[in-house]
Parts: sequence; C-alpha cells; structure tokens
Amino acid sequence: MGRLFGTDGVRGIANADLNAELAFRLGMAGSYILAKHNTRTRPRILVGKDTRISGDMLEAALVAGICSTGADVLIAGIIPTPAVAFLTLKYEASCGLVISASHNPVEDNGIKFFGANGYKLPDEIEEEIEEVLDKQDYLKDLPIGGDIGRVYHLKDGLKNYIDYIIDCYTLDKDLSNLIMVVDCANGAAYTAAPLMWEKLGARVINIGNKPNGLNINDRCGSTHIGYLKRAVLENKADIGIAYDGDADRCIAVDECGQEIDGDHIMCITALDMQRRGILKPSQVVATVMSNIGLNIALRRENISVSSCKVGDRYVLENMLQSGAILGGEQSGHIIFKQHATSGDGLLTSLKLVEVMQRTGLPLSRLAAEMEKQPQILVNVKLENKEQVMAHESVVEAIADAQAKLGEWGKLVVRPSGTEPLVRIMAQGPDLYLLREVIDDIRSRVEQVTGTYSETCA
Repeated sequence: MGRLFGTDGVRGIANADLNAELAFRLGMAGSYILAKHNTRTRPRILVGKDTRISGDMLEAALVAGICSTGADVLIAGIIPTPAVAFLTLKYEASCGLVISASHNPVEDNGIKFFGANGYKLPDEIEEEIEEVLDKQDYLKDLPIGGDIGRVYHLKDGLKNYIDYIIDCYTLDKDLSNLIMVVDCANGAAYTAAPLMWEKLGARVINIGNKPNGLNINDRCGSTHIGYLKRAVLENKADIGIAYDGDADRCIAVDECGQEIDGDHIMCITALDMQRRGILKPSQVVATVMSNIGLNIALRRENISVSSCKVGDRYVLENMLQSGAILGGEQSGHIIFKQHATSGDGLLTSLKLVEVMQRTGLPLSRLAAEMEKQPQILVNVKLENKEQVMAHESVVEAIADAQAKLGEWGKLVVRPSGTEPLVRIMAQGPDLYLLREVIDDIRSRVEQVTGTYSETCA
C-alpha cells in the first residue's frame, strides 16, 4: 500500500478511492492505534461530518469499524471541522474524526483525524495506522458481548461550540450596527455561522445555506466568491464572509466588493494585536505561498514572518516550535493559538469583525495597510518532478532568479503534492523582472524535459 494519508487526512473520490470498506478499516485501525496511545480503559471517539451526500455512507462504515474494536462513538452530526477539534477536548475523547473533503467538489470526500489534544495527528501516528492497515493487527482478539462499542448522539455539541466561539469576542458592544453577507458554501457552517452572527446581533443576509447533499462548494464558498461580491454591493453590506465546505477557513469581501484573503486577514489581526501589546512574540507564521506584501507590512511594525511549507498542519507545527500565537495561509486557514488548536473559519471571521468594531474603520481601510505585490504563477507539467528539480541547470536558474529578485522579491519553486506539476511562483514590485525570472526557470525546465507550461496568475 502506498502512503494513504496526505497533508489533511485520507482523501479520494467517494465510493471509489474512498469507499465504505476502506472507511470501515480506517475506523478499526484508527481506534486500535489510538487506544494504545490513550490511558482510558474504554476509548471513545468523536465523529463529525460536512453536508456531502457520501457522508452518511462513510459515517456508518467508520462508526461500525470503531465499535467493532470496543471503542465508543460520540456522533456530532453535521458540524464544522474545528468544532470536532474543540469537542474532542471538551468531551475528553481519545480522538476526533471528520468526514469531509473541505473545499473540494461533492464527489470527493475524506477522513481526517484529531488527537486527544485537539491537534491533527502527527506523521508517526498516521504511519502506525497505515502499518496496522497492512498487517490487519486490529483483527486479533476482537471484543464480544458487552465489550463491543456503543454509539451516542451528542445533543448539545454544536451549541457548546458556538457558545465557546462567541466567548472569544472580547468587546462589550454587540454587532447591531453591522450588515453582513455570509456564504456558508452549502456546507458544515450552514447552521452554525448564521446562528453565531445572529446571537451577536448582526444583520445577516445568508447565502449558500441550503445544502441538499450535492451543492456543497458549488459556485459558492471561499473558492467561488463572485456571488458574494455582488451580494455585498447590492445590499450595501459592511462585510461579506465566505466559508469553505467544512468551515475551517474563510475569505472576506470588503464594503467595496474587493476580496480580502488570508494574508490580509493575518495582517489586519496581527497589527491590531501588536498595537495592543498582545502579540507575544511579535511573530506571524505564514507559508511560502503568502504574498511578500504581508512581510513588508508587518516589518514596519517590527513583526517578523516565519515561513513554512504549504498546509495548515505545517503552520501549526511551526507555531508550536516557535511559540507564535498567530499563523495561517493565504487560502484563509488562520490559527489563533490562544483560542483554537486548528484553523477555524468562524473564529477567524469573528476576530476580523472585532478589529472593525474596535477601530471603527471600514474593512477596506484596514486592508489598505498591506499592499499586495504583483505575482506570477506558472505550472509546468512533468512526471519526474524530483529528478528535474535536482538537475544542475535548473538549480542554477533558480539561484540566478533568487539573486535577481533580491530582498524585496520572493521566489517559490515546488513540486505539487497532488499533481504531476512543478509550480513556479515569483512575487515583487517589478512585474517585468518577475516575467524575466519566471521565463528563465520555465525555459530551463522545458529544455530538460521537453514539456510545456501554463501561466496561472
């Protein structure tokens, strides 16, 4: 078996790559391994899901597998991914499982694991689960009679999560002065987000809040914000918020209809925390794909930016190592470590609105503190990615490009983790220079491979 776990759990096309049999076996193997790492005499595992049609099928198989090993199951139902992390801690579960493919289309699904501490599982435990899947150790000494696991349905899980997020709002005034458009992506936030904003007093126009099992992320949510932009302008709203299918990320739209991405949100919240003296240490963790405009804006306020690989798990890993309390991705995965153990779209949007309320400034004004630098992204299609990237002429072209861009430019050349592509991204104030260095690297790669490339942005 090849490596099953990716950067965010096990993913695949539902009922093809990720079928009921695999879900059943993952339930058995996961509970078997996690029981070994847990001191509870009878493990219990919390399970949540998003709204896609395959969730019921995979949930049934997963739960059956868990119970067959003697672990109990707490079913949370349709609920945001970060709520599973929170509730795993609250109910002292051995681990939390989420059935979701995040922002992917409805035919995809996934299973991701949170440990008893609310953090995503480290690589070594995922490797243990994969090893027992191969060896089928979990089939030995299966329980019978009263030792088989039971299933319990959580009644107050979503309420407990929403109450906790609302408690993270630190201002005394409500949001009755705010008009909002909220896009729930027809996903896991469709109940939670409107309820949270209404409890805080905001005037909310909800879109993407009528899931039917098939329309999750369908021309809505954080990866399709065209309709949200129009709705903000038509309703003269102060802000638009778009969540993704499992609500662990969010993107905003300002009152002028302009996109406010994860880099902008990190900048706005970091500057606010720094000026109030609570960003300690004065550091933000971002990925290599973040815009260099973030570094420039934060540097003016003596905030350093630490860079890591793409993926919110790597952001968190860096934060835990460095002690940073704020980090995230351009895509809208933002981690406020004082409040949460993972990226949380509802919490992120609330903290952004909190800055608007505290300062009295419109979102466009807050976002103006960061000037995004021009960016070009090119994808080069090739199969032998690692071999090409190690080729002497390609290595030389990358070094030359980095030298030309200098301190105020940024270059990222990385193989895709999911496709036969190498991504070449350059940022900086001089668009002509960006095109020059991109063309140099692209042509060198194409000389080595005889492939072609595609300019993305």
